[in-house]
Amino acid sequence: MVIRALLAATLTLAFLPAPAAQAAAVDCAKVKCLALTFDDGPGEHTRALLKTLSKAGAKATFFLVGKRVEQRPGVVKQLAAQGHAIGNHTYSHASLPAYSDNEILDELKVTQNLIKNVTGKEPRLYRPPYGHTDERVLGLAGQTELAQVMWTGSTLDWSLRDTKKIKDVVLKLAKRDGVILMHDVVPQTVAAMPEILTELKKRGYHLVTVPTLVGGKGPVAGESYF
Repeated sequence: MVIRALLAATLTLAFLPAPAAQAAAVDCAKVKCLALTFDDGPGEHTRALLKTLSKAGAKATFFLVGKRVEQRPGVVKQLAAQGHAIGNHTYSHASLPAYSDNEILDELKVTQNLIKNVTGKEPRLYRPPYGHTDERVLGLAGQTELAQVMWTGSTLDWSLRDTKKIKDVVLKLAKRDGVILMHDVVPQTVAAMPEILTELKKRGYHLVTVPTLVGGKGPVAGESYF
């Protein structure tokens, strides 16, 4: 009887759906993908955003500020555990072109180490604060094994501070293989996300991380994307 019960349990498990983490990767060459990205966190509203993304089965990319990683390591662990991509957004949210080579490397490397200490992995992506960058900055990022990730559209949510307006801008900016810039430290953005995700899915978008969107072996260190 015990053997029969074990056999039945084994057969039952064999036909259960695979866990989400083991599901086949999305191929953005075949389906309509969109990458939602969030800068400047982790912040006090990031956990709420993670809950919303989880309910929707959506993945996103978070560009984290080092000093905020120090303040909220538990949130960073949650980000990684839920399968979101994590990028480097410098330690102090610095405008990098105004910095010396050594200062730029410090801003990036310190944040790399902080994120690795929390998640066990160094980021492969970085986004320059304010979008301020040049060839020197990009070259130094490449030395730090980082690819530069820009965007195809920005919500300017930090300025709008209005849930409906932020939703309308996201839906206007949405396009296949697009990368939309938002901020998880803006509470109105987090509040708008349930409706945004619902509408994007109705429009047929697969909401993926930047590495999934790039595909192949990318992103490649020292290269700039979007």
